Amino acid sequence: MSDHRLPERDRPWMMRTYAGHSTAEKSNELYRSNLAKGQTGLSVAFDLPTQTGYDPDHELARGEVGKVGVPVAHRGHMTTLMSGIPLDKMNTSMTINATAAWLLGLYIVAAEEQGVAQEQLQGTTQNDIIKEFLARGTYAFPPGPSMRLIADMVAYTVTEVPKWNPINICSYHLQEAGATPVQEIAYAMSNAIAVLDAVRERVDESLMPKVFSRISFFVNAGVRFVEEHAKLRAMGILWEELGRERYGVTDEKQLRFRYGVQVNSLGLTESQPENNVQRIVLEALAVTMGRNARARALQLPAWNEALGLPRPWDQQWALRIQQVLAFETDLLEYPDIFEGSVVMDGLVNEMLEGARAEMAVVAEHGGAVKAVDYMKAALVDSHRERIKRIESGDQTVVGINKYTESEKSPLVDEEGGIMVVDLAVEAQQRDAVVAWRAERDQAAVDAALAELTRVAGTDENIMPATIEAARVGATTGEWSAALRDAFGEYRGPTGVGEAAAGSDDPDIEELREEVDRVSEALGRRMKILVGKPGLDGHSNGSEQIAVRARDAGMDVVYEGIRLTPAQIASSALQEGVHVIGLSILSGSHRELIPDVIRALRDAGVDAPVVVGGIIPEADEQPLKDAGVSAVYTPKDFDMRKIMRDIVALVADHNGIGTAA
Repeated sequence: MSDHRLPERDRPWMMRTYAGHSTAEKSNELYRSNLAKGQTGLSVAFDLPTQTGYDPDHELARGEVGKVGVPVAHRGHMTTLMSGIPLDKMNTSMTINATAAWLLGLYIVAAEEQGVAQEQLQGTTQNDIIKEFLARGTYAFPPGPSMRLIADMVAYTVTEVPKWNPINICSYHLQEAGATPVQEIAYAMSNAIAVLDAVRERVDESLMPKVFSRISFFVNAGVRFVEEHAKLRAMGILWEELGRERYGVTDEKQLRFRYGVQVNSLGLTESQPENNVQRIVLEALAVTMGRNARARALQLPAWNEALGLPRPWDQQWALRIQQVLAFETDLLEYPDIFEGSVVMDGLVNEMLEGARAEMAVVAEHGGAVKAVDYMKAALVDSHRERIKRIESGDQTVVGINKYTESEKSPLVDEEGGIMVVDLAVEAQQRDAVVAWRAERDQAAVDAALAELTRVAGTDENIMPATIEAARVGATTGEWSAALRDAFGEYRGPTGVGEAAAGSDDPDIEELREEVDRVSEALGRRMKILVGKPGLDGHSNGSEQIAVRARDAGMDVVYEGIRLTPAQIASSALQEGVHVIGLSILSGSHRELIPDVIRALRDAGVDAPVVVGGIIPEADEQPLKDAGVSAVYTPKDFDMRKIMRDIVALVADHNGIGTAA
């Protein structure tokens, strides 16, 4: 056999589809359907209440139940979710972070009910809390206790659930928040160091090579697919260096950089959404072409995720893309096709140099946990620069700032080309969790939660008490409430105050002059409140609005994520704001935006409201009928225009004439 061909074709990567919605029953049907179509692993999407530790009947769960994933409030839900799926054979990835210990406990108990021991379980819990503080927002507890929970999970699984990957160090969301390839590498590796150092304090040193081998990564792959492949090769080199030099790992197998991928969602466009298909294919190539840095697992977004929740057919299309790449092309027939490439070696070395320098900066701040504020501000700055390049045309996005002429897409039907979760689901889930609590052994639950609280106040591992609480029927909200009582609440940094001041370009200068003019007529500085009602933690857009408004000369009130309508109304009243900008990407706008407007009216706030997010066209008029002045969606990429609109809206609302 020649050196340029493999003796036999490689096995394909594990193929997943990130899925879950409405109820455990509906999601189980979807999982079994996807598996029947050739999917080889599960990837569970949980709804926001589950991710942040609330039951469906909690005030903050309003509008969020079953929207971006499946609600799992107790053991019964997990049992239903995995019904008919043999957990001794299935490899299950769970995108869960703050409540990862709890969901793993529920999964272990569901396996017990199938007669499957925890030693047999294979899969991954995402469980990366630092990136939640930086990019995704589904945190629940302060950094210190959060890292303790992660360390406990790693320490427990490495001996008790040895086939399980207890954490995915997750650079995916860093890129979604604007990270450059160098930042993505550096912050992910710094994060891994923080996790491994925390685990080191809770296991015998002899176990560290095994711990190191169970750490996996979840990375992003953008459309610049040659550069993205170089990034992954650089990450593999750095990971091996860390293992050898910092943790004393010598076994080649334990030193492997093991990663799964979801390709980039940040670059998916609402305009001409059919273009997303070729973007997804090119991004998949970045993680499948080079054998020495090939992904172990891959999940692809659907073409319409910039529009809303994909339908089963859309997810099938994404799965078929993987299958065509794996089984129809010759990707898996060759040794590494980039070996010896001058271009690839140059890119890798360039990224290694930049990443090592940025890792040194994080280390100077005291490591990843202490450097969260620094990294958050750096991501806000990087994302702002990306948006400016698109605004100026320096970065082309087909269908957005170039080649915008288009035929109407036949893929987008009367219903918007997406799946819409029935509004009745939330009420059903609220009633169901109340019934669950009424039917269980309350004394056993009380005892288990008391033991959980006791353990939280000690150095004991949290997992045994967590698993027992799952067995007796405690709920997600009860488990989280017990730990919130023990650990305290936390609000992550916004990065807005620390972000660098905007450049003095002519557009900003002109906008500042108009803000000054309107402010003088108002009698004080124009003030905007940027708010995120509900549990949606994807704050990248709202942060950019806040930063751009500040650069334009407005006073900005931005208190971060996870606010109730009453809290937003109270802040608007106390701060005397002139305009309110609300951001929701979770699909809960139909319930929460009218709730906020009612709360504002009840509080006596007279200020226009603008809304931004993933909002289907069919929902725009109902929001305006409810009192919204303007709606912005991902197609509205020009921040300069949005700012000009907001200033004009404030002027018009207050009877101030336009500039001469």
